[in-house]
Amino acid sequence: MIVFGLFFAAIFTGGYNNTLIQRARKTTAWDWLTSVDHKKIGVMYFMAGIFYFVVGGLEALFMRYQLLVPGNDAFVGRTFNELLTMHGTTMIFFAAMPLIFGLINVVMPLQIGARDVAFPFLNSLGFWLFFFGALLTNMGWIFGGAPDAGWTSYVQLALNEYSPGPGVDYYVLGLQIAGAGTTMSGINFLVTILNMRTKGMSLLRMPMFTWTSLITSVLIIFAMPPLTIALLLLMMDRLFGANFFDHVMGGSAVLWEHLFWIFGHPEVYIVVLPAFGIMSDIFSTFSKKKLFGYNSMVFATSLIGFLGFMVWVHHMFTVGLGPVSNSIFAIATMLIAIPTGIKVFNWLFTMWGGELTFPVAMKWAIGFIPTFVIGGMTGIMLAAPPADFQYQDSYFVVAHFHYVLIGGTVFALLAGAYYWWPKMFGKMLSERLGNWHFWLFFIGFHLTFFPQHFLGLFGMPRRVFTYEPNVGLEYINQVSTFGAILMGIGTIIFAWNMIQSFRSKKIAAADPWDGRSLEWATQTPVPFYNFAQLPEVRGVDAFWLEKQAGNKEMTPAEPLGKIHMPSGSHIPFLMSIALFVGGWGLIARSWQIGVMGLLAFGVTMFMRSFDRDHGFYVKPKELLDKEAKS
Repeated sequence: MIVFGLFFAAIFTGGYNNTLIQRARKTTAWDWLTSVDHKKIGVMYFMAGIFYFVVGGLEALFMRYQLLVPGNDAFVGRTFNELLTMHGTTMIFFAAMPLIFGLINVVMPLQIGARDVAFPFLNSLGFWLFFFGALLTNMGWIFGGAPDAGWTSYVQLALNEYSPGPGVDYYVLGLQIAGAGTTMSGINFLVTILNMRTKGMSLLRMPMFTWTSLITSVLIIFAMPPLTIALLLLMMDRLFGANFFDHVMGGSAVLWEHLFWIFGHPEVYIVVLPAFGIMSDIFSTFSKKKLFGYNSMVFATSLIGFLGFMVWVHHMFTVGLGPVSNSIFAIATMLIAIPTGIKVFNWLFTMWGGELTFPVAMKWAIGFIPTFVIGGMTGIMLAAPPADFQYQDSYFVVAHFHYVLIGGTVFALLAGAYYWWPKMFGKMLSERLGNWHFWLFFIGFHLTFFPQHFLGLFGMPRRVFTYEPNVGLEYINQVSTFGAILMGIGTIIFAWNMIQSFRSKKIAAADPWDGRSLEWATQTPVPFYNFAQLPEVRGVDAFWLEKQAGNKEMTPAEPLGKIHMPSGSHIPFLMSIALFVGGWGLIARSWQIGVMGLLAFGVTMFMRSFDRDHGFYVKPKELLDKEAKS
């Protein structure tokens, strides 16, 4: 392995065969593997998120098949627990997060008039850490069993005594690697928004999607460290015999719950706040109106971000922390409904009196409102501790968080996909196929999860793989499974729509929706430098203001000149492989491989420290030639 490592390093540094490395650098694969272009990294995030959305959906369908009839034995015991754990983990960490990061990467720099993110190298490293962390977590399906302690991995189930074998280790090491990439992305997005806005783009002129990206980045920076600490302590317990969480040896199982939920509840808003931003931009565009109550929306977004850290104990009402603690966190949980309500009413008032059009993106946005409101209403029910004592660990809770996370996050992401697809890929998605996708998925979703409220009220616990016949549960479970099948069919249609889009030779218009913000002022496909001349912003909805003034394009904020852009780098890919190997070694309890991976990571950091490639310049003549061709 040492010889292989040296051989690998020699190839990538050009010392072994310079002709081979030069040939590799001309390939498309090399271009994507080494790219630091925020748009390409965003596309890779987005496509990885689509892939894991399908994987997580298949895991859900397997569970729904198991629950189709009482006494089914298709997926029982540990297998069902593995499906349950990996479904939750995949959907939260490896589907929702990369889909959001994909849209932020592509759209946010364009909306603020920037040519790239603040730290392009870090952006690439963040993606590849996510990619190999997700891969490592899912390798448990092939080698040694998947995690089986639930997506929250409570230590009463996750310690070696209760979950022997490497399953939980895949969860612990994979999430640590992916989480490091997430933290880097949060820092990168925050610095980009604060430091790289174009001339005239004040904070209160930013589109709402950029505002929600800003608050989300702050949440990531403060929420990820508690999860990182929790995973590190659990790794020490499982791999090295520490006793942070083993109550028999003086540890505390409740400590894990606090650390996890201090991350876990802000995580809900990490995936929901960008959804609010997507909705705001879509409602404004397809209502032909400025977003109603823009300043109040900014305030509400900031308040939600703050209160998101004040409510984590509502996940722990039944732990026994006492009436004072439960009461304080119940009130805080109810308060968060106020800024959320402000947003809903502002969306409705934005549509009121507008020139409404209803493409597929708008249908997803309108479907989002009642669906998310239902999730919010059941959330208020769960905020009352006496009621929560009854709903706790029942299917009522399952219905609630799916209404929030699918009805909120996934609906918005699908709306964003149809809306920004032309900027991401330079093509359009079919509206006809999109309508089939929307109606099948929307109806299937409500058939799947609305009946689960009643399953919970009738006493069916969550995380069970069977139930007794003739107790009134089987027909509701069958309706729920049928709805899941409709959602699956809708997803297949979406996949076919994407394939048809990629195969199409027709290039989308630069501004197909008559948009209002700066991303629609660029060419399609967007050039790697985004703007030949950075635009000058004169108010909210900057591009719409220019069009209303009779201008077909933005007023430049600078003369045409040479543009400095960063060069691609293979080092982030190598760094991530090194951590992947190190994590694999720890899971396999092969300390030699683990140490080798960490040493390789140190070598790649050394390579980065002495990287003398400071980028390149695009000359004005090249810009003029590209503008003429477009």
